[in-house]
Amino acid sequence: MKQPAAKTEMNFLNMSPEEDNSSSNSTEYTFQDCTKKVPLDSQCSDIDAESQKFLPEHNLGKKKYETEYHQGNASFGMSVFNLGNAIMGSGILGLSYAMANTGIALFVILLMAVAIFSLYSVHLLLKTANEGGALVYEQLGYKAFGLPGKLAASFSITMQNIGAMSSYLYIVKYELPIVIQAFLGTSNGEWYTNGDYLVLLVTFTIILPLSLLRNLGYLGYTSGLSLLCMVFFVIVVIIKKFQIPCPLSEDISALNETMSKLLNMTLSHPNTSAVDYSEDACTPKYFVYNTQTVYAVPILTFAFVCHPAILPMYEELKDRSRRKMQGVANVSFLAMFIMYLLAALFGYLTFNLRVEPELLHTYSKIYQFDVVLLIVRLAVLTAVTLTVPVVLFPIRTSINQHLSSSKEFSWIRHSIITVVLLAGTNALVIFVPTIRDIFGFIGASAAAMLIFILPSAFYIKLVKKESMRSVQKIGATAFLLCGLVVMIGSMSLIIMDWIHNATASPDAHPNGH
Repeated sequence: MKQPAAKTEMNFLNMSPEEDNSSSNSTEYTFQDCTKKVPLDSQCSDIDAESQKFLPEHNLGKKKYETEYHQGNASFGMSVFNLGNAIMGSGILGLSYAMANTGIALFVILLMAVAIFSLYSVHLLLKTANEGGALVYEQLGYKAFGLPGKLAASFSITMQNIGAMSSYLYIVKYELPIVIQAFLGTSNGEWYTNGDYLVLLVTFTIILPLSLLRNLGYLGYTSGLSLLCMVFFVIVVIIKKFQIPCPLSEDISALNETMSKLLNMTLSHPNTSAVDYSEDACTPKYFVYNTQTVYAVPILTFAFVCHPAILPMYEELKDRSRRKMQGVANVSFLAMFIMYLLAALFGYLTFNLRVEPELLHTYSKIYQFDVVLLIVRLAVLTAVTLTVPVVLFPIRTSINQHLSSSKEFSWIRHSIITVVLLAGTNALVIFVPTIRDIFGFIGASAAAMLIFILPSAFYIKLVKKESMRSVQKIGATAFLLCGLVVMIGSMSLIIMDWIHNATASPDAHPNGH
């Protein structure tokens, strides 16, 4: 049976003798999947090889490779690009909405805090991987807490990937009707301009056939394309800020209507003191708090999650050391911080309080047809459509592993899991009212687990050489408690907002899609 050929640049386990003591005495390795390998004499050698990996093979008769040392082949610059690509995702489309509901100053503070916390989380993860002798996220969970730890890591990664898939399909739901209307003219309510129908059509004609493939050889191409599309998107957002007038035409209409009402009130009641409701719609706010502010931190955590990809990239880094990988993370996070800040700031300054949870869709208020925005939409749609099968792949193989790790590959089981996952994700996209809810829920749950809770818990458990009274362990414990506060607090506030919106009148609902 052939091995899957889903090649990234993460091909061999690069265990440096001076950095990873757990691997210095081993020269025999076995494939865990197409990207990861684990020492046979590691602490997990007593469990089935299929249960040690996130992307399992379904062939127990794997070849063993004997080698002294596999040098990574990814340069510092390429690693920065790969990690930046892992960080960058659909979360960038929701940042302007977060800024509109926090204000510029509070948003910058929160963005810096989440970026710094994410970097500290990477530091904990790298140190734990060295001490624990494992370069697979779920394997760290198994070594730290046994099966519950592995299941917690697997569940968090699965939830994060389901959220990513849902956000990608939301983009299809929002943007594809606009592209079709741009080519065909105005919409009269035809079925092919209905986002719900289109997301189902794209899923079962393009995404499903690609997802049924056992190999994902185009993985590297789609990931690079996604990053380039988002860079192009940020550039266009900056340019459009200087092309779109402020206030918007609908703001002018609303202002004229308000002023007309005030004039009538003044004429009918001359002694009534008139209140000035004509606040400048173009004046940015620096601190804002409203019912939607609770989504800001989850949206930011969703945007910065890349931690399951840290360890595979650490494997691949040339002349690998923990300090060098931390340098890669520092540069990548700084670059993404700048891109996120630019996209959020210029998107917010363009639309102010009119910005929607998905920024690209907001431009349809201004332009019925714009060539540059049409190119951006087509590029983003192509990227996210091809990325959905890539994100689905680890979810399916993880489920397959837990259901039937010792069985041979079955096309029936493979197909059923794929169809169920896609059907469930489509149901989320169709029935959940806005992409904001996906960003918020996943950011408050799975992203908080992957950034705050799991790395600190693994560190506290696996790094034995430091006492619980050491500064490092105290910091990790505080980070763990901070993560619990973020997760519980954000989830509670989001659920309260959902309950409020469900019981409020339709006119009181926030502007969703």
